[in-house]
Amino acid sequence: MGGGMGGRLLGAGFPLTVYNRSPARAEPLVRRGARQAATPREAAADADVVLSMVSDDEASREMWSGGNGALAGAASGRVLVECSTVSVARVRELAEAAAEKGCELLDAPVTGTRPHAAAGELVFLVGGDAVTLERVRPVLAVMSRAVVHAGPSGSGARLKLINNFMAAVQAASFAEALAVIEKSGLNRDVAVDVLTNGAPGSPLVKTMAARMTGHEYMPPNFAMRLMAKDIRYASGEAAQHGVPLQTGAATLQVFERAIAEGYGDADFAAIVEPLRAG
Repeated sequence: MGGGMGGRLLGAGFPLTVYNRSPARAEPLVRRGARQAATPREAAADADVVLSMVSDDEASREMWSGGNGALAGAASGRVLVECSTVSVARVRELAEAAAEKGCELLDAPVTGTRPHAAAGELVFLVGGDAVTLERVRPVLAVMSRAVVHAGPSGSGARLKLINNFMAAVQAASFAEALAVIEKSGLNRDVAVDVLTNGAPGSPLVKTMAARMTGHEYMPPNFAMRLMAKDIRYASGEAAQHGVPLQTGAATLQVFERAIAEGYGDADFAAIVEPLRAG
């Protein structure tokens, strides 16, 4: 995701410094003109806007905190943008740390997958100050088809978790439906056509149908283990508001079974495979 986003920034003419915990992954951007930093602190040192795209709360803390973290390098008045899908609690923690540095934080997770990032078709769900968002809108615009201001700090993260919770439930329900179709002897092509072109046929279900029937799981557009993480974060956030995500709990069991059977780094469409096996 970060590679595609960086490519869009370079293509639009923005000067770009990049850091990746696996330095080789930054090489394609370096070949296109980005400067490679040895630490997040170095990457943030001369930046007006600092963006992070990592996997979870722990990785976010590693990226931003400590002597070599991006916060240590960011100058007062800079805008920090956490594009990762993290918990709302993590956003609050990071916002407080940013304020202590005199910086503004936006939580701006995205909807979309790696192809969307490369094509500039992401949707940013932004939490934070509206004026601050306008300062960085030109940066976000070249990476996206839409920039949505969801509300005050934490709103972007909260909306993204709800989005991914619903996506995961849809994927799990279709995987179970497909397993029943295949095991019961129904004509799969006919049945899938009915489901994908009828009331259940959301864009996500249509995508899942193509990947599951084609066994297209690698390289992942969105890894199984990351979606499971998002269900956990969403469930924790919902519990803070007195709403138990019962369908989320059932869905997480389906994901955890697939992860236990070795599909954690595959596309999350692979949740159908353990169901096929019985």
